[in-house]
Parts: sequence; structure tokens; C-alpha cells
Amino acid sequence: MSLSTLLADARLCPSRRAFLAGTGAFIAWANMPRHAFAGTRDPRFVAVILRGAMDGLAVVPPVGDPDYRSLRGDLALGLNGADILPLDGVFALNDAMPRLHDRFLRKEAIFVHAAATAYRDRSHFDGQDVLESGMGGPRASSTGWLNRVAAALPKGEAVRPATGLAVGPTVPLILRGDAPTLTWSPPEFKAAGSDTMMRLASLYGELDPAMAKVLAAGVETDRLAGAQALDKGGGGVPAAFRALADGAGKLLAEPDGPRVAALSYDGWDTHANEGADAGRLANLLGALDGALDGLATSMGPAWSDTVVAVMTEFGRTAHANGNEGTDHGTATTAFLVGGAVKGGRVIADWPGLKIADLYEERDLKPTTDLRAVLKGVLRDHLGLSERVLSADVFPDSLGVRPIDGLVA
Repeated sequence: MSLSTLLADARLCPSRRAFLAGTGAFIAWANMPRHAFAGTRDPRFVAVILRGAMDGLAVVPPVGDPDYRSLRGDLALGLNGADILPLDGVFALNDAMPRLHDRFLRKEAIFVHAAATAYRDRSHFDGQDVLESGMGGPRASSTGWLNRVAAALPKGEAVRPATGLAVGPTVPLILRGDAPTLTWSPPEFKAAGSDTMMRLASLYGELDPAMAKVLAAGVETDRLAGAQALDKGGGGVPAAFRALADGAGKLLAEPDGPRVAALSYDGWDTHANEGADAGRLANLLGALDGALDGLATSMGPAWSDTVVAVMTEFGRTAHANGNEGTDHGTATTAFLVGGAVKGGRVIADWPGLKIADLYEERDLKPTTDLRAVLKGVLRDHLGLSERVLSADVFPDSLGVRPIDGLVA
């Protein structure tokens, strides 16, 4: 089946370069050169953004740290071995993600703990801006690092012409720039997601405080309704997560399809009733587990030359708040998944969980720069030079060295 047939089957509608950030969104570049690499390599790279700040201590709990249980209290996992899947002697995986654990055992997954961007405050709006721009601080660039990756890809013997296909009114920062794009979203996508709402709230907060309060009340109502649906079993979230990943995988698998893509999933802001073992967060992780599995399945043989980077804007507090949830934090966990990943490892310069070891005595301390992870993948998987990565893709990162050995 050709790419054009797939797009028609997916009910895509031509428009200007744009896309909608709803339950999830997918966008990809069609200008990846087929012959940019020697031999039979045809690499794919997918960035997955979890919007809302994922609690890394609940997803990959450090059950071997002697201070973990006392610090996390009722949020601690792994009592008598329940709720966890072992990774090594210190870390485990939340048992809501059994398929990801299987890939870890097959050496197709790496977990990077105590990781963070260069951002050190706790605003979703600014945190996502830094995550998507790849800069050292918020509002420092009008283009996104993944678009700059697409523009810098090695040129091969033949470059496919760009195709302009889009759905919806907005383009997220990670995708803004000069590189041509192909956009896609399932026909049942939502009208607007939390990322769009946060950006509107920030705008109205400066221009119209009264309107900002009304918008905030509406967003909170939607959030509570979504949390209730998740607590009751997830509603349509698992299906929506997987549908997006399945569609992306089919496009990426096509011989004439894109080779670089980004997906985003909303809902990771867990201030109340976090439910890491059974509840809101567990249901989200189960949906993400299914989505990653769907991406791998729909890509078929192309999965063997794929790296998926899963990341979020920042982590959450090391201790619980008074609402059985966690507030905005700093360091968290990132994943690398794919057939091209040199996996079966947890990478962590572990800072410890004693109060004196925490960042500002409240958050997991960041010890690994997320840009070092991304640089290592982009250099060894897509062939970008360290000069291009430090000068163009992540301009504020000259002192951030790529991590070696992430790609098989």
C-alpha cells in the first residue's frame, strides 16, 4: 500500500502546515533521505511528549533506595514485590507497563532516571517551551529542536518531495520551523487539548485576568471529569492512545513515508488521587504501554531500525501532597524504546532520596541532562554531527556531551 493510499484511508485533509494538540497528535517529515546511510539502514526516530509532567518516581520507582519508602509514604510501590516489575537491583518498572517490561528484557528499552531539561522552575507552559525548543530557557526560540533535526538530516542520493498535509489550527513548538511537514490525526480527535488550554491561560493571565479565571475553572472541570473517567477504567483513553500510535506506525513503515515523527499525549498532571498502583496514573501508563506496543506492531520490520524517545516537561515532588497526589517537581524518567536501542539497562547517576539530597529539599535532583540523551541518539542513529547538535539543534548545549552507546 502506498503512502498516498494510507493518507486517503486515514481521511486526511490538505491544508497549511498545522496540527491539533488533543488527546494526542502526530506529525512527521517527508524529507528524510532514503540513501543518507550506508548499507541497508533506513532509520526512524519518534519523539513522544507526555504533557503535564509525569511522576518518574512512580513509573520507575527506586525500590532499592533505603529512603524511598519513607519519603514516598502511601505512594510507594513494591511492598512485598507487588505493583512492580524488576529492572535491576535498585530500580523497577510500574507493573501497568508489562509490554514495555518485555521489551526491556529483550534489550529494546532503556530507562534514564533523574533526567531533566535545562529548566528549573515549575510552570507547565515554560517547561514545555524548553522541552520543545531545546534551548536553555523558556521563550528563547520560535522554532523547535525536532524541526531543526529534520532540516539538518544528512542528504542522500534522493530526497523525497515534501508533502503538506495537516489537520487543525496550531503547530506545537517542537515542530515549528522551515522543514516541510506531513501531518495526521485520527478522525475522532478532540477539539483542543490541555497544552492549547495552558497556552491560552497564560495569554489571558497577562491580558484579561477575569477571563483567565473563567478558563481555569473550565479546564479544572474537564480535568476532574477526565480523572474520574480514568479512575473508572480509562474510558476511551487507551483506545485513543493506541489509535494515534497505530496510525503513526503505518505511515512510518511505508517505503515512501516519513522517517522522523512526534506524538504527544495529554493528562499527566497528577496533583490529586495520583493512583500509581491502581487509578489515574496506572491507567495512563497502561494506555501508553499499549500505544508503544501498537507503534511497534504497526511498523513491522521497520521497528528494528527505530528509536522512540519518551519524555515529559519535568517531574513531580518526591513526597506526596495532602491530596494523595504530587505537585510540580524537577527531575523525572525518560525512556528510549525501539529495535535500534541498545537496551536492557537503567542509566542513572542516582542522587539519592535523603532530604539533603533532594533539589530544594523537595524534588528528585537532576543529574542527567535530557539533551545529552537526545544528542547521543541523534548522533549515532540519524548521523548528525556533534557540531550541528550543539550549534543548531540544541544551541545552548556546548558543554552537554552526548551519551555514548544508546544505539545498537
